Amino acid sequence: MDRFQHYIDGAFEDGSASFESLDPATGSAWALMPLATAADVGRAVEAAHQAFLHGPWPGLTATARGKLLMRLADLVQAAAPRLAQLETRDTGKIIRETGAQIAYVADYYRYYAGLADKIEGAHLPIDKPDMEVWLRREPVGVVAAIVPWNSQLFLSAVKLGPALAAGCTVVLKASEDGPAPLLEFARLVHKAGFPPGVVNILTGGPEAGQALTTHPKVAHIAFTGGPGTARHIVRGSAENLAKVSLELGGKSPFIVFDDADLDSAANAQVAGIFAATGQSCVAGSRLLVQRSVKDALLARLTAKAAAVRIGAPSEMTTEVGPLCTLRQRGRIERLVAESEAAGARLVTGGRAPKGAGFYFPPTILDCSGAPGAPCVTEELFGPVLSVVAFDTEDEALRLANATAYGLASGVFTRSLTRAHRMIRGIRAGIVWVNTYRAVSPIAPFGGHGLSGHGREGGLAAALDYTTVKTVWLRTSDDPIPDPFVMR
Repeated sequence: MDRFQHYIDGAFEDGSASFESLDPATGSAWALMPLATAADVGRAVEAAHQAFLHGPWPGLTATARGKLLMRLADLVQAAAPRLAQLETRDTGKIIRETGAQIAYVADYYRYYAGLADKIEGAHLPIDKPDMEVWLRREPVGVVAAIVPWNSQLFLSAVKLGPALAAGCTVVLKASEDGPAPLLEFARLVHKAGFPPGVVNILTGGPEAGQALTTHPKVAHIAFTGGPGTARHIVRGSAENLAKVSLELGGKSPFIVFDDADLDSAANAQVAGIFAATGQSCVAGSRLLVQRSVKDALLARLTAKAAAVRIGAPSEMTTEVGPLCTLRQRGRIERLVAESEAAGARLVTGGRAPKGAGFYFPPTILDCSGAPGAPCVTEELFGPVLSVVAFDTEDEALRLANATAYGLASGVFTRSLTRAHRMIRGIRAGIVWVNTYRAVSPIAPFGGHGLSGHGREGGLAAALDYTTVKTVWLRTSDDPIPDPFVMR
């Protein structure tokens, strides 16, 4: 089997324990992964802490940090085919998506490389004579970055890029469900020439996660995952009072009005729910469609779902691969069955095929008569679409906001005025109009409610890894008069 190592303080090591990683396409073990203990995490955080305070990193100019990030971007682009193969092998995500996504990840590092020397302070026109007052933006310190297995190189880039541009050091914990590409990525970090301890990458389960997020030397926690784990992290952060940013799940509404281009909407909906086998935090899992065009759109979607090519994720012709874990498939099967029992009508799919691998077919459930079914209210994280009909714009908005999540949304309409009304009314961090699932390093990404808080991407993300220092400089040479009077 292939073997992978942790990367701590500029060195590769096997770790205190190990585990076998399964290939989701076959269900067979293919690689041996290191498993971090609390002690391993402690060493990684201490290395990041020392690198933040001492050594070459704090003495580098912002421009020099940017050059290191630019070098990393070039290495990621060159290694994209290898990284894509590893992600596909370890997570089951299809190769045609991992290859394209990882190549684009390099642009995120380039964006933050260019931003590194543009994080500016400010001069204040203070209301006191003989005083110069200005603000400095300084790095917060050690960042604990925790990412899930899906889109892990992208989700790491939106944390590592701004954190390193700001001058922080990082301990990155990869999910134990498919950590191979991030452990391989550590080799690129090493090759790029970052000083030891600036970036540390390991993998592990709950023990490692708790040790990392509660460590007293961690200043900022950047987490992507589920709300349940996020609650533990927020409670644990009371130990170190670390700043916490959360990018969590979603139950995103995909709203189609009767004036929409139905062919375009159908293609975007297929991409929004069946791409990545539905294992995406922004998956458009709730189709809200105006009743007058529901049958026409549903017919298009059913035909497209039936034509989807399911197969080995390593084949370029495959459009839907396996789920990452057998545990996830079991949960989806249960929730689909519970939704049918609650009154949802199974249109297509819904039953796992026999044979090896963690496969589940594209599934559509008509929930117009069961708007409270589990597939409508819960994030399934799989290729399952729930369909609910509406009659009026107000009803569409009410249904769209009938969720505790607030990450993404989509609106399909030819009416510009309606689009603006929906943009204002939908409670979500992202609204796509007549498109879906588009991202850019320039655009902030994030939500509210059970979808978390904070933003990744854009200038705001880099500022989030800084703290403001206020500097007061008295310019008068005269003695301070009365020491008991606040100046």
